[in-house]
Amino acid sequence: MAGTLLPSRDAALARIARVQPADYARTRNHLEGAVTGLSPYLTHGLVTLHDVLAGVLEREPLAIGHKLVFELGWREFFRHVWAHAGDDILNSLHPGPLPDSAYDPVLPQDIREARTGVPVIDQAVRTLYATGTLHNHARMWLASYVVHLRRVHWRAGADWMVAHLLDGDLASNHLSWQWVAGTGSHKPYLFDAQNVARYAPAHWHSPGTVIDQSYEALERIARGGPRPNHRARTPALTEEPPLQSAPPPDLRLHGPDLAQARHGQGRTVWLVHPWALRAPPADLPADTEVIGVYLREHHAAWPWPETRWRWVDAAMAAWAPRRWFVDAPGLAVALADAAQVRTMADPHIARYLAPFVQLDPAPTLFPPVERRCQSFSQWWTRATRGVQRAQSLL
Repeated sequence: MAGTLLPSRDAALARIARVQPADYARTRNHLEGAVTGLSPYLTHGLVTLHDVLAGVLEREPLAIGHKLVFELGWREFFRHVWAHAGDDILNSLHPGPLPDSAYDPVLPQDIREARTGVPVIDQAVRTLYATGTLHNHARMWLASYVVHLRRVHWRAGADWMVAHLLDGDLASNHLSWQWVAGTGSHKPYLFDAQNVARYAPAHWHSPGTVIDQSYEALERIARGGPRPNHRARTPALTEEPPLQSAPPPDLRLHGPDLAQARHGQGRTVWLVHPWALRAPPADLPADTEVIGVYLREHHAAWPWPETRWRWVDAAMAAWAPRRWFVDAPGLAVALADAAQVRTMADPHIARYLAPFVQLDPAPTLFPPVERRCQSFSQWWTRATRGVQRAQSLL
């Protein structure tokens, strides 16, 4: 997917122009349906939710409850939860079907190597590795299998998946896994072979496997019943792409030379980062210095595959010819003499930035909901109260 999703704002806008809301609403649950393919562009800030909705509404009006608007809401809801919960999104928000201690803390190797013998699961893993993305329905199937049928803790699966996603976003990914696990929702999400047969191509179908049983039987397993016998296929047929906590050397992303003069002396500096890959704000002074930054601290905790490094850096280069791979203390020293330093707020990196860095508010689409909501439905009710048409959000 990284090869077909060109890393540019123009490519994102072209995709927005091709969105057909009626087709999306009718087929979005099908793996071969009319999905938008916009998630990597939204995750990395090449376009915003506002851009998406505005582009679609140029061609036709939408009701506030349209499926497309609803799905845009999910992304903003996940950020709402992250803003209130902080790092708690990395822990179970509330008890699930079983205690956390009942789940294995390590993702089994046969899942990582796509050799579970369950076609839908193995196809999902291979697709994830090959393309850097995965249809939302397939993400749910994979997460449900990992947590409820293999009894692996959702955090182990979420950490693994986010590492390989081109659109990996901690809020969307980890809170989606919690929704499936039942630690962020009222019940575990389960699926069966018939569900796969309805929405996936034939080579994903999985008759006669562990998922080919009734929902009642699946529910019993999820709530602590005996786990089914599992026999992994051998040998391994799929290799997990390696993860890198530093960029590929040929990208030549070096830190600032702290022995030389400070950057931005007496001027404004705008920092482009991986979650805001777009033009600097129009209100910046004409002599603003634009610098792209990757913070070592973040990538040490959350490494990327090589394909994501290259995709993101190609997009970043459009706005920031000078790009640094630097730790937070080194960045603070390099920019200490600037008149001001600004960047777009994002929780992936905001914690690492020096106090003198001014954080511009991240763009939102829906009216702010100040009180923390425990569910999407609660948030949606508050965010859209009194709104009938999607146009009112712009």
